[in-house]
Amino acid sequence: MKHIITILAASAALTLSTATAAADTTDYDSDPYFILTEEADSAIARRDWPEAAARLCDAMAVRPDAPTNMLLLTNLASVYSCLGHDSLSLVTYDRVLDRAPSMLTTRVARGRQLLKMGRDADAYADFSEAIAIDSLCSDARYYRGMIALYAGQAAYAEADFATLARVAPKSLDTALALGTLYSLTGRERQAIPYLERILDADPAAEYYASLAGCRLALGELSEASEIITQGLKLYPDDPELYYYRAWLNRDRYRLDQAHKDARRAVELGASEVKVRDLFTR
Repeated sequence: MKHIITILAASAALTLSTATAAADTTDYDSDPYFILTEEADSAIARRDWPEAAARLCDAMAVRPDAPTNMLLLTNLASVYSCLGHDSLSLVTYDRVLDRAPSMLTTRVARGRQLLKMGRDADAYADFSEAIAIDSLCSDARYYRGMIALYAGQAAYAEADFATLARVAPKSLDTALALGTLYSLTGRERQAIPYLERILDADPAAEYYASLAGCRLALGELSEASEIITQGLKLYPDDPELYYYRAWLNRDRYRLDQAHKDARRAVELGASEVKVRDLFTR
């Protein structure tokens, strides 16, 4: 599963949320608080995480009681995550939710952070809380469904993904969710269009492998061969692609080549048990 930490676009949200409080009397061009938040925004856009963290902290120090600091703290937590400071990121998200437990964006962001840290059960709880706040929250539906799917709870995943498909039918997250669901539950024909769409947008090794696996499960060896060849050109050391090429060669009765690919897959980190099963089923 891919996990992406999304940084909030602070400046637009801040301008909107503070304009009313300021009653149009604030000179945004000279106010240090807004100057610093704009500098933080610029640093985030450049992926200059240390600079972004410093400017966010400076802004909150200028105006420690500003209501919009909840947004800045959420951004700061995301920046800490990008810096690899996972514990500090989590503590910062906690500070926001202690004061604003219904802040949906922060709730989802903390769920992603918990997922990044391997705390799937806690992440699931945060995504469930986000859905309780907004039943149509597509991010929460996506992540909660993925956790359920990989935990073997396909029925729960299917329910979340049905909502996701309804509220965000064109989203790449929806395509990935449904492609993964269908490929893992024996519905390879249904999975293929979604996996092809994902692969067009993001030609990652795991998507080549998933699509090849669907083609092989359907006995479409020529199509699988083409996908595996394309994938190995880009990712010559990917263990899953060697696993699927071993499967392909087995089904083509090229057993020497199949065993060679199987050994290479294991050398690169594929499950030895899974690879061995190719030749015992």
